[in-house]
Amino acid sequence: MDDLASFLRTRRSRIDPASAGIPTDRRRRVEGLRREEVAHLSGVSVDYYVRLEQGRATQPSEQVLDALARVLGLDETERGHLHRLARQRRRAKAPNGRVRPELLRVLDLVADAPALIMDHRLDVLAGNRLAGLLYSRPLRGLNTARHLFLEESERGLYAGWEQCTLDVVGHLRLAAGRFPEDPRLASLIGELAMGSERFRRLWARADVRARTHGRKSYRHPLVGALDLHQENFALPDEPSMELIVLSAAPGSPAEDGLRLLAALGAESGDPHPVVNAPVRE
Repeated sequence: MDDLASFLRTRRSRIDPASAGIPTDRRRRVEGLRREEVAHLSGVSVDYYVRLEQGRATQPSEQVLDALARVLGLDETERGHLHRLARQRRRAKAPNGRVRPELLRVLDLVADAPALIMDHRLDVLAGNRLAGLLYSRPLRGLNTARHLFLEESERGLYAGWEQCTLDVVGHLRLAAGRFPEDPRLASLIGELAMGSERFRRLWARADVRARTHGRKSYRHPLVGALDLHQENFALPDEPSMELIVLSAAPGSPAEDGLRLLAALGAESGDPHPVVNAPVRE
């Protein structure tokens, strides 16, 4: 799904030679740095770097990886991804995605904000009542990457759809580096590539993004604009899962919108209860 060779090639192509102190002229046809330039700047032989990009060199040292990260201008997330790709054979298979009952009880306690438990594949494993109302559908079987890229009728829910696509593809790139032997993740990526031209273009860029926190804006068909803050919480002993809470600032229109959404859901008799979705084989 992802490998060290392709990641190095895409990162090399985005570096401006001038920023690396390499003079250029109009005759230069290579986008970004040449292989020999990366090798020289990072202090490795050209032959060894070529073998890295061809997937023929195994287990590069920490020093080599750090030097390559410096030359290629990698940020902290990309640097970690580079090291994981170089140690790919040492990684374990993906967890099975079962949610502990105690975590479901925690979701029940979050009453005034949509809250979800999501795995590395972006499958929603569990969610509270407001989360189901936000998506206007039962959460069982929901994968937010499919929802974003393949369900065009649902695209209007995401006020920042283009930014969301960047974040999702970047997250899946990281997941592919962490869990290269996960067949369900490989199947999902293939399905998205077959069904979405935008996904194919973004995947080819090999960008990686870590999901942490930030603004998340929705356009709900019943209550209108919801400008929320997303906070991602790592779960102890659950390396492939995160608890995600979407909160509204006190006194904001979004807080009023969530209250209205909860009231409308209660009136409709469609509470979308917490679910623990079965793992699909």
